[in-house]
Amino acid sequence: MQSGKIVVENLYKVFGPHEQEAIALLKQGWSKDKILAERGAVIGVSDVSFSVEEGEIFVLMGLSGSGKSTLIRLINRLIEPSGGDVFIDGQNVAKLPHAQLIDLRRRDMSMVFQSFALMPSRTVLDNAAFGLEVAGVGRKEREERAMAVLKQVGLDTFAHKLPHELSGGMQQRVGLARALAVNPSMIIMDEAFSALDPLKRREMQDVLLELQKTHRRTIIFVSHDIEEAMRIGNRIGIMEGGKLIQVGTPQELIDKPASSYVRNFFETVNTSRYLTAGQLKADSVPLYVHNGKAPDALKVCKDLQALDKHYAFVVDEDKRFRGSISLERLALLVENGRTCALEANLLKQIAPLTEDQPLDQIIGRLVDNEGPMPVVDSQGFYAGAISKGRLLTRLQDE
Repeated sequence: MQSGKIVVENLYKVFGPHEQEAIALLKQGWSKDKILAERGAVIGVSDVSFSVEEGEIFVLMGLSGSGKSTLIRLINRLIEPSGGDVFIDGQNVAKLPHAQLIDLRRRDMSMVFQSFALMPSRTVLDNAAFGLEVAGVGRKEREERAMAVLKQVGLDTFAHKLPHELSGGMQQRVGLARALAVNPSMIIMDEAFSALDPLKRREMQDVLLELQKTHRRTIIFVSHDIEEAMRIGNRIGIMEGGKLIQVGTPQELIDKPASSYVRNFFETVNTSRYLTAGQLKADSVPLYVHNGKAPDALKVCKDLQALDKHYAFVVDEDKRFRGSISLERLALLVENGRTCALEANLLKQIAPLTEDQPLDQIIGRLVDNEGPMPVVDSQGFYAGAISKGRLLTRLQDE
């Protein structure tokens, strides 16, 4: 079995008669059209397997009728699967007794729909607290928890308003707050922002990404918008005809599409806008380690001259970035054969880029900095560098 917070294995959904016969015919190579014509069964999802890591935003994409909305309803078992398994934290949801399934949904799983599905006669606070009310949480506690998440999404001052008094974007924030109030470890979002205008849609994407920085929930997000998928998704799964055609990071799908169907999703998108520091970094800057003893300036200077490099970085023994120094600065320090140790006071202090920083932030930082920019991973460890030349080369290749 694959590992992950959510693991889907060989999942099928057949609508209509003869479900098991239809699955057997699919395995024999029959097409879904032939099965519909000769057996009257509609194939909704066909032999889908994938996993979603804890804390990941996994985006499902596909044209209308591709099976993405059916698939997510199989994962939380709003629709009964015809075959296959769905594991959440190792527990097989497809085989759970109904009472345990209801408990799991109430306790650890939320869903956000395209339609806001708010109760018009209830206040924003009551709407946000509804899942907790269903779970039997007392009024005082549920209102405190609901108010906390309303504050997270910027709606605490609107807690006593009715839904019709809010804009569409604000109503969708209430829907998101309702999903968050039960503090689920996973959320399923079905075209959650598609009813919003472009500005409100981007605003909601920003809210989701900001919340994800601190809470790291596992999210399956259904979208038909490739730009939205590339902006928020750690990985994207693309569906066609009930099948999962390809799964990968946005850059993997751009670089190596599995078919023309996958390639076509990206044809109208300026994909370079979605490059991140992690995708642009390279080992292009000589690296020296301060392991209790600072690097020798004369040695570093000679090394850079031999390599025809103009900058060096210094990290500590744990690979934490300590600073940068230029060849010009080194030449002044070692003038007439003098030498010295490259302690912190001699290094240029630069706030590193993080691997997830987008292109628009990278460009501004590179323009403001004389030399290359260091990049660190999610743990703060040095991961590479981005230079102006590296960036221009990559943009020309896109």
